[in-house]
This record gives sequence, C-alpha cells and structure tokens, in this order.
Amino acid sequence: MLSTVLKSARLVSTGSRVIAHPIAVRSLATDASSLATSVPEDADSPFTVRLLPESFQTYQIESPELDMQVTKNELISLYRDMVTVRRLETAADALYKAKKIRGFHLSIGEEAIAVGIEHAITRDDQIITAYRCHGFAYMRGASVKAILAELMGRRDGVSFGKGGSMHMFAPNFFGGNGIVGAQVPVGAGLAFAKHYQGLPHATFALYGDGAANQGQVFEAYNMAKLWKLPCVFACENNKYGMGTSAARSSALTEYHERGQYIPGIKVDAMDVLAVKQASAFAKKFTTEGNGPIVLEYTTYRYGGHSMSDPGTTYRTREEIQRMRSTQDPVTGLKDRLIGWGVLSEDEIKAIDKEVRSSVDKEAKEAEASPAPEASLSLLFEDVYIKGTEPPVLRGRIPDENFVFAK
Repeated sequence: MLSTVLKSARLVSTGSRVIAHPIAVRSLATDASSLATSVPEDADSPFTVRLLPESFQTYQIESPELDMQVTKNELISLYRDMVTVRRLETAADALYKAKKIRGFHLSIGEEAIAVGIEHAITRDDQIITAYRCHGFAYMRGASVKAILAELMGRRDGVSFGKGGSMHMFAPNFFGGNGIVGAQVPVGAGLAFAKHYQGLPHATFALYGDGAANQGQVFEAYNMAKLWKLPCVFACENNKYGMGTSAARSSALTEYHERGQYIPGIKVDAMDVLAVKQASAFAKKFTTEGNGPIVLEYTTYRYGGHSMSDPGTTYRTREEIQRMRSTQDPVTGLKDRLIGWGVLSEDEIKAIDKEVRSSVDKEAKEAEASPAPEASLSLLFEDVYIKGTEPPVLRGRIPDENFVFAK
C-alpha cells in the first residue's frame, strides 16, 4: 500500500485532463488504475506532471513553469540514478566503518540535486562543487569503482588515488574542492571562459549554506553580474553547517535572496523533478545573456557534516527520522512511479536489486585495485600532458632536480 505522506504529491495530466494527487495520508490504490490510463504506453512519449506551487519561491524573477514534460524512461532513469548514488554512498560508509577509508562527507538525503541537475543540462555544461561530490562525479561519468577506489587511495581511482573524496574530476566536472567556498569564484571563472568563447553553456557553481557566508562568494556574485556571466550560483542548503544550524550562523537564511542584484529561486530539492525543472530554467536564463542567477536547493543530510560528526548534538534523532519518513527524495519518486503506473512494485524492487548488485560488485573491484606504486616518478605524473614534459624539473638545489624518464 502506498501513501502520500510525502509533501511532493503531484498532478498528472494528458492533454486537458488533469488528475489530482491529494496530500493527505492515505492509500493510492484507488487512484493508480485511473492514473495508468493517463500515462502513455510508449515509454518515450511525453506526458505532463504538475509540480506544487511550493516547489519554487522566487526573488526578482518569475517562477519556472509548474507543468513539466516527462517520459516513462526519463522517470525510470531519474530513479535508477538516485538509487545508484545512494547505494554508492552507503558502500563508502561501510568501507569507512571497515577502516578502509579515512574521513569524508556523505550526501545521503541530497541525491536529487546531483541527479536533477545532470538531467537538466548537457555534457558541455560545467559543474564545480565542494565536499559532497561523489554523486556529481558519478553523474558526470565517473564509475562507481573509480570513485570508491579514489576514496581508498587506489591506482584505479578517478584521480589515480591522489585526490581522495574532495578532489574528484570528470569531463566538465571540476571537483570536489576542499577550501570552503573557494570553488565559487573558480566557477565564475569557468563561466567567464564559456562567455569569452561565445559558447551557449552554463556553469553550476555549488556551495553549502555554511560556505554562503564567505566573502569570496559575494565577490564572485559581483564579477558575474558585472560581466553577465552564464553562471548558476547554487547553494545546497541542508539546514546545518559543521555543528550548527543555518539560523545560528546566518543573519539571512533565504540564500536565494543573497545575490541582492542577482535574481534567485528557492527550490524544493527533496523533489528531483523540481530540481530538474529549476535547473533547466536557470541554464536557459543564464545562457540567453541575462547574467547569473542564484538557486537555493533546500535539502537535508541524514548523516553528520563529516564521518566524524554523529550529527545528533545539534539536532534531534526525531527530526532526522521525520525527514527520512516524510520527505525522502528516493521514496518520493518511487511512490509516484508506482502511483502513476510507470512501474510496478516488483519492477521497482528489481531495479533496487540490480543497482545493489552492480554497486557491490564495483566496490569489491575497487578494494582489489592496487595502491599507487612507490615510485618517485608518480610525484610528477599528470603535471604535464604526456609528451610535453620538460627534460628536467628544477628543484631548490641541483640535487633536487628531477630528470623525466624517456
């Protein structure tokens, strides 16, 4: 029996016919059969879903459309991606507890952001973020094996075991950055490059609610607005910084309004469809010569700030459980897929089982990956494009000069 405890209950329509999903806690069993007739049989034929008005809150800009086009295959892909990211993070958590990984930051509860953004943009658009980057690295093309191997410092890691959790990269994904807020001006610079080249691509520069108080964030705002850069400043507001709530550290917690002269949108980021719709809107806005925009993705992390933080000294266990049971992004999409007749419960279980098996297999392969060899040459590997290395890399004194192997 499915329930609509999730506040992300939606409307489904085909043509002029609109069917409402009540928000009250009750079974969807009586609605599911009628909804199934409203969704096309063809998995690639679009139909309309209507987001709740509360999905978006705007500042000096119109709201994204509440009606959005989706297909069965797209919805299934969104679900599979979120389940994979969550299973990836769960595997990383287990490896940490097995003392095979040092400290890092989990994004369990925030999966809809990485997945929703990726489904709204193209591979030519750019993303740069901060600590919680595993999901973004995966969505940008890194494999589960490469991500977990990187966490364990193995040679098959996405950064060859040299970067760790906060330094993962993929095509047009520029990390994973450890310095609080420093990725925001770098993101503005990436957007400037696209602007300078006259390319119609957006850059998403993500940062947390804690980093939102950094001065360099406002400096980046100013430059991006001055030069009308195609930059989406995206604050992942998960309600808590390191050991404290946003309300105790920020005088203004409406982070989408902090751009002042830059328009902003607050997005319900526990709903992957709202994230996708807002992200597509932001890309279109910034690449049409309007300059930057600020998105505030309101989300929630179930774990602590980092693996060393139990996450319960500044909030209650009851609050965490309430968020898990009423607003979980994975469960929310699953309930809708079943309620709309896109997938059956057995088909959902099959996807869950397939993803679990695939991630567990890649986790074992990552564990079997060799550690980097103890070679001096590794210190200078990847500094230069192969074939362009200087014959000698100079040190402070002649004895420190390193001759590149031919």
